[in-house]
Order: sequence, then structure tokens, then C-alpha cells
Amino acid sequence: MDQYQANLELSRYLRKNATDEENDLWYKFLHNYPIRMYRQYRINRYIVDFYCKKAKLAIEIDGAGHYTEKQINHDRARTQVLNKSNIEVIRFSNIEVNKKFKAVCQAIDLKVRSKLHIKDD
Repeated sequence: MDQYQANLELSRYLRKNATDEENDLWYKFLHNYPIRMYRQYRINRYIVDFYCKKAKLAIEIDGAGHYTEKQINHDRARTQVLNKSNIEVIRFSNIEVNKKFKAVCQAIDLKVRSKLHIKDD
């Protein structure tokens, strides 16, 4: 199986087996966001949790596994590759999604509006 096919199958699996925090953010905010968002979106050899193609913005929700030294280094290298494609990556922890949901949504909205030069109404 080639890398493209493997990532396609993995992205489908990740959508079907999303974390509670990913599902909350998707179904309570991003799913109905006025600018199209994608879940478990494939970019190059990576899959990002959420992606706004128009704003070139990847949104990552980090669980406990993202705080090991190995994973921190992997995430840093991944972000650098995405940045080279002019994609900005913003990260939130599961705890932020659970305890500061409204603030996470506001931060995402602000970042998208900023990148697309959309002024507040």
C-alpha cells in the first residue's frame, strides 16, 4: 500500500474514532463554522485534526501523548514542514477544550478572521 492510500485509510479511521474533545470541537463549533473546515485532513504525509483550507490554518488538539519528549520533537518537526507550505498550526490541549471551550472557539475564530482579513461586524 502506498503512502497516499495509507493516509486516506488512516484519516477515515481517525474521523470514525475521534476523541471526545475532537468531536466536541467539531460538532459544537467547526462543523457549522461559516468558512469550511475539514476533519482529519491529509496534507503531504501528515494528517491534521482540523484544517481551514481558505485560511491555510491547521488546528491540532493535543492529548496526554503529545507531551512526551519524543512527541514534542515530532510535533515540532511536523509543524515546521507545514509552515514551509505556508500553513500555520495552532494547538490546544484536551484540557483547554474541556475547561475553556468558548475561549478555544474564540481563539480559532480570531485566527481565521485575522488570516483572511475579516473585520468584526
